[in-house]
Amino acid sequence: MKSMKHLPLAFCSAVLFSISGCKPFSAAAQNTQTSVVNTAEEKMYRPNFHFTPKKGWMNDPNGMFYANGNYHLFYQYYPDGNKWGPMHWGHAISKDLIKWEEQPIAIYPDRDKYIFSGSAAVDVNNTSGLGTGKTAPIVAIYTLHDMTKEKENKIDVEQQDIAYSNDNGFTWQKFEEGNPVIKNPGIRDFRDPKMTWDETHKQWIMVLAAQDRSQFYKSKDLKNWEYLSDFGKNIGAHGGVWECPDFFEIKVKGTNETKWVLIQSLNPGGANGGSGTQYFIGDFDGKTFTQDNNFAQKVEKEKAVWIDYGKDNYAGVTWNNVPSADGRRLFIGWMSNWDYAQDVPTNTWRSATTIAREIELVKKGNDYNLISNPVKEINKYVSKTIKGKNLKGKGKLSIPEAEKVDLTKAIISFNVKNLKEDTYTFILSNPSGESLTFGINNTENHLFLDRSKSGKTDFSEKFASKISKAALEGSQKEGAFKIILDKTSIEIFYNNGERVLTEIFFSNQPFTSLSVSSNEGIEMSNIVLNQLNIN
Repeated sequence: MKSMKHLPLAFCSAVLFSISGCKPFSAAAQNTQTSVVNTAEEKMYRPNFHFTPKKGWMNDPNGMFYANGNYHLFYQYYPDGNKWGPMHWGHAISKDLIKWEEQPIAIYPDRDKYIFSGSAAVDVNNTSGLGTGKTAPIVAIYTLHDMTKEKENKIDVEQQDIAYSNDNGFTWQKFEEGNPVIKNPGIRDFRDPKMTWDETHKQWIMVLAAQDRSQFYKSKDLKNWEYLSDFGKNIGAHGGVWECPDFFEIKVKGTNETKWVLIQSLNPGGANGGSGTQYFIGDFDGKTFTQDNNFAQKVEKEKAVWIDYGKDNYAGVTWNNVPSADGRRLFIGWMSNWDYAQDVPTNTWRSATTIAREIELVKKGNDYNLISNPVKEINKYVSKTIKGKNLKGKGKLSIPEAEKVDLTKAIISFNVKNLKEDTYTFILSNPSGESLTFGINNTENHLFLDRSKSGKTDFSEKFASKISKAALEGSQKEGAFKIILDKTSIEIFYNNGERVLTEIFFSNQPFTSLSVSSNEGIEMSNIVLNQLNIN
């Protein structure tokens, strides 16, 4: 959840209302700012398959879990305006992580007490005692942000509260008799709890963000929490406040070895400016997280290791309670950046989520890395597949098959080989002369993504003033790309997700062509263009 101290005061004191529990307030009845559908805006910018609320403002994903056939996605939500405001938990569900159905608001704020980011867990054994016996209770823990204290310039503005559901997450009740479950210890930024069941140590564990570090807690019943340790002071990126952590154990792909992963967002200080999400790999003894020695050396050398090097994947966390028969670690992020999120050229709604992704941990030699790729479920929505001819040549070469698919809902994949000390630029373009470019700079050894000529960019000086880069480990001889395109977003997965770049754009016409440019020459093979049908 974005730090209030970085937000305009107008948003911090915009709305006062009086309610209790999880019942809605009625500001929406008087506010029609986002209720009128802008048909042109919908047609041009409403994503075809990335989740967006029908109206209002959205940011961080929250409280994700799987139960009774549904993947639940909650998110920071302000229904009565298109900029940040009094935070609610919005709600959507999906059977397959691709096609989402928006639900009624799950948790509403009380007077001057906003519902910030958090998590939810399926309490299978009713350790909390909050279940009715009919279904396993779902327990959500979130940061309650006290705006009255905020306006009085007090320090202890944030505490951790819980709510619970006995109908698989569709309706919620605040735990009135026991909140806060974690009091503020005298820290200004103390928020975004992510809890999960630690099977190895047979305990509930929680990680939350405390200014410049992560703090770890344990519990037997999800209501009484004991502080364990902290991690992160002077480690990794610290350009801004740490936010929205996640913490889980995961098997190293293809082995029985396990490691623990700490995902930690921060704003500002991202890989290419503004918001960003770094990660750490190590071991956890039930109390303390310790970085793997080789990974710690990499963090120290690179200053930070990022889950996504694009500017538009922030505050991402993973789903709880994914069935063991599935076994995947599933992740989704907020597809925007606090540098410009409140100024993008949509009015009815603002923001979307990334595509849901599977995270895996791989090991090469002694080096551990997270890779992430689109969930396999997206493939069932492929409605047309065109295989392109292999390309070989210098200068600018067209990929004519790209004109035969709708590039506002497409997956493009291809391989490149025999790369030289050159820059290989792939260009998405339209008849208006707008372009979105990406590729490999094999002289300076990085991927790049440039949206400076992609259409509307003047709503923020920070939106397109800098080309995003993702460092590569030396000169590339060959590489593989998978690109997911929606109306206003591109997600690039390089070499099976070893590097990922996610960014949004606002072209005035859809992109209709794809070409590639190089001086020394390029060889492309396995060109496949898939059109999706998800509407």
